[in-house]
Amino acid sequence: MAASILITGASGFIGSFVVQEALRRGYDVWAGVRRGSNRKYLRRGGIRFLELDLTCAEDLRARLSEHRQTYGAFDYIVHCAGVTKARSRKEFDRVNHVQACGFVDALVELNMIPRQFVFLSSLSVFGPVHEKDHAAIGNDDTPAPNTCYGMSKLRAERYMEGILEFPYVIYRPTGVYGPRDRDYFLLARAVKSHLDVSVGFKQQELTFIYVKDVVKAIFLGIDKKVTRRSYFLSDGNTYRSRQFAELVRKELGNPFVLHVTCPLPVFKTISLVAGFVSGCIGRASTLNGDKYRIVKQRNWRCDISSAAEELGFTPAYGLERGVKETVAWYKNEGWL
Repeated sequence: MAASILITGASGFIGSFVVQEALRRGYDVWAGVRRGSNRKYLRRGGIRFLELDLTCAEDLRARLSEHRQTYGAFDYIVHCAGVTKARSRKEFDRVNHVQACGFVDALVELNMIPRQFVFLSSLSVFGPVHEKDHAAIGNDDTPAPNTCYGMSKLRAERYMEGILEFPYVIYRPTGVYGPRDRDYFLLARAVKSHLDVSVGFKQQELTFIYVKDVVKAIFLGIDKKVTRRSYFLSDGNTYRSRQFAELVRKELGNPFVLHVTCPLPVFKTISLVAGFVSGCIGRASTLNGDKYRIVKQRNWRCDISSAAEELGFTPAYGLERGVKETVAWYKNEGWL
């Protein structure tokens, strides 16, 4: 009998790729989605859906209890549900922290603790570490998030770590890109429009990871049966601030691009104004105070040696290969 796996946030960017790989591996795949979620990337045969309302504890417990009575508990859970941009600190905390912890509480109370609970966190939980020497951020460093997003993820991490014998595995990827992603798509669209904007004049050490490599690490962790461990994820390389845009430009046939460097104080003003306006109209904005602090950070290097040594994780995609595949997908889908 195939092992069962639940992927929350299954209709999202990373979650949909986790579903795809779980199907390929022969799991009994359950896609955890919100009612009304776009299921465009969840149309393959073999997917079973479980509508979960993480905002309502009572409804969540009822849904999980019903599933347990009919199908039993899940063998594995990959919690991808969350937000990377929000209108306020409270919204970040409500979704990434409170709802995640409420989900864990429900699993504990209903005796539905899986063999492994994968929590997709972020490198942002560590904040601006080693900004002077640009040393790689590692597990020995003390988290000091300076963004609402990073703080919300860290609080969820700490909660899971505090539950005795809870079988969490935490992944902290750096910037994740790939097909279906809309954040890096904005950069690609700007390059196609002949514009490349970087922020700040000081050297910046950037890191990236292709979405399929994130998924690869998740299933390596399942295969290795690790629990109560945390791992940083990147492709193992460090890049200059304009390299991503230059690779996009290459895949677009090297169009003319105007390179503009925006001073940090100017970008801060723009971000704060955009965040204020988005709050007034009730819509999350790509530019906000959180985004400014993320862009301001100069060091995004991280140590992936634990993932390599314990999981056998070797990234299959460097930035050039990943951007090539991503831009090809954008073109094929009519995004570019």
